[in-house]
Amino acid sequence: MSAEHRQLGLTRAFSLAVLSLLAGLVATAWNAGARASSMPDHWVGTWATAQQLSPNVAPAGAKPPPQAASTRLPPSPIPPTPEALKNQTVRMVVRASLGGREVRVQLSNAQGMRPLLIGAAHIARCRGGSSIVGETDHAITFGGRAVVTIPPGAILVSDPVSLPVAQDEDLTVSLFVPDDSGPVTLHPLGLRTTYIAEGDVTARETLDAATNNRSYFWLSGMDVLTDQQAAAIVAFGDSITDGFSTTPDANRAWPSVLATKLLAGKSPRWSVLNMGISGNRVLRDGAGTSALARFDRDVLSRPGAKWIILLEGINDISIASIPGVPPSEHASAEELISGLRLFVDKAHLHGLRIVGATILPWEGVWTYSQKGEEIRQAVNRWIRTGGAFDHVVDFDAVMRDPAHPTRLRPEFDSGDHVHPNDAGNRAMADAIDLAYFSR
Repeated sequence: MSAEHRQLGLTRAFSLAVLSLLAGLVATAWNAGARASSMPDHWVGTWATAQQLSPNVAPAGAKPPPQAASTRLPPSPIPPTPEALKNQTVRMVVRASLGGREVRVQLSNAQGMRPLLIGAAHIARCRGGSSIVGETDHAITFGGRAVVTIPPGAILVSDPVSLPVAQDEDLTVSLFVPDDSGPVTLHPLGLRTTYIAEGDVTARETLDAATNNRSYFWLSGMDVLTDQQAAAIVAFGDSITDGFSTTPDANRAWPSVLATKLLAGKSPRWSVLNMGISGNRVLRDGAGTSALARFDRDVLSRPGAKWIILLEGINDISIASIPGVPPSEHASAEELISGLRLFVDKAHLHGLRIVGATILPWEGVWTYSQKGEEIRQAVNRWIRTGGAFDHVVDFDAVMRDPAHPTRLRPEFDSGDHVHPNDAGNRAMADAIDLAYFSR
């Protein structure tokens, strides 16, 4: 055989080998896709809220703000809440970010000092206000029981309810508490109107005689049964994440705006769970337990969680400037960075990815200090350049006033110089690259 024929044979053999390899890769990809499409649906959190696992307690020795500072502050969006419920129904409205073919709810008695008796629980589509779409009303059961007792500190997940949920849809959950509940477990800054009425009216279409509130009582989560491609993003933070100065009943907090943007994509697959707590700190208790102490319950236990967006630290910095606060409550830049690194390590240990968010400007707050500002700048430098996070969103760069970088941009300032208004929350959501979550 000539050299020319031998070369032609080798070329043909090589071509056949390449074609065989490509065919194998295509078959593997097709089989993987077929397996994925045939896999059963799974549960993903579509809505959640973080409950305070301890009461609000000011640090020992802390003095209140001076009269001049307190008179300039906008009114708090957190209303007074009843100390207990008895023979009453509480109806709560939640926005489901991701849709699914079934739904279940999570109730928590985390702050309860006694067993909590739930005499009835219902879920339905919301018609508006306290009204439900009557034909969609379903009783919720727990282990097949319509009446259930939640032990102190415990969490219960309901049985699945055959109620298809559309993305970006409002649902109501109504709970009847027949006996004295004792201290309520709640998320104080609910920002959605809650309705409290006498007796068991969980199935009533409209609660005409109800009193209004804006906190979530015992309700800590809602999940939907959906396809395997769907997952949840957990927005983990303090009052800025919680939406402190946004318009109530309008879903204007940046996690809500982000959820809407994600759902507008060609293939909606992400929910966003807002796990902010107003006043929360990374390292120490105060407004609820510290972020480090609540991370497992509020992030790692959320069904379908794959990503975290972390914005914490301003309260650790600012509280140190309150007159009378002991040195044990102070946090250095090094301590804060170590705390933030722990979030990253734990997230990665459990297979979650994490976006680090820089801390917003705060000059104009009565606790502002040059030392605190230096700590904020040091922590932000580490977030941007330390390489610990899977991605970084530079909220500081987006929100600061170009003419005065230690202050919020005037058009984003709610008036208290630390909490963004509706426009500021939209700017924060717009700053997040949605491509993070598709890579």
